[in-house]
Amino acid sequence: MDKSKEEANVFYENALNESKKQMEIIDAKIDEELARVKETINGLQEQKKAIRKIYDGASLVLGVANEFEDEVAQQDS
Repeated sequence: MDKSKEEANVFYENALNESKKQMEIIDAKIDEELARVKETINGLQEQKKAIRKIYDGASLVLGVANEFEDEVAQQDS
């Protein structure tokens, strides 16, 4: 094999290996970010449930229509 062909092969092997490493790093960052977002969403959903109980109780005590009753029925289906 001539020298320029060998150099080209080395160059592309290095490029291949380096790009693979970079993709693995990016994949790990994506996984970390997804985990963080899922945790945030779970926390917000728990807050919403707690606030919803307060709203449901207040509407019952006041004897007013609960705007979110249909939402509960749809979520339970």
